[in-house]
Amino acid sequence: MKIKAELTIEGSLDTVWAVVSDVAGWPGWDPHEEAARLDGPFMAGTKGWSKPRKGPAADWVLTAVEPKTLWASESHIPGGKIAGENRFEVTAPGQVTCTKVITVSGTLVPLFWLYFKRPVQHDLHASLQALQQEVARRDRR
Repeated sequence: MKIKAELTIEGSLDTVWAVVSDVAGWPGWDPHEEAARLDGPFMAGTKGWSKPRKGPAADWVLTAVEPKTLWASESHIPGGKIAGENRFEVTAPGQVTCTKVITVSGTLVPLFWLYFKRPVQHDLHASLQALQQEVARRDRR
């Protein structure tokens, strides 16, 4: 099961990357995150932890990082895993298209689909809109 959200935002790629790679800062701008931390540098193999506002806390690991282009993570859940991919592409001067894809796999996919698809889809869009606002705020400085 995949859930995808995309938004083209006004701002610099440098600012977008600074915002998204500051894991400890996520709760300050992302309405989905209550708490978050990264246990090392923002690179593949580093473990992290986050607590969504409407869900249980989860341990995860960065599985790929391509600076200013992509970061991906994976978290194990009972009976499967959740993988997230975040892509960033300059599509015009001063515009960055941000794409978030969540992939859920394993035996609990039907239950996840039934109970969590809509809330997760809503949260993905809300996070991208909040990213847009945070990038605009930082670029105005």
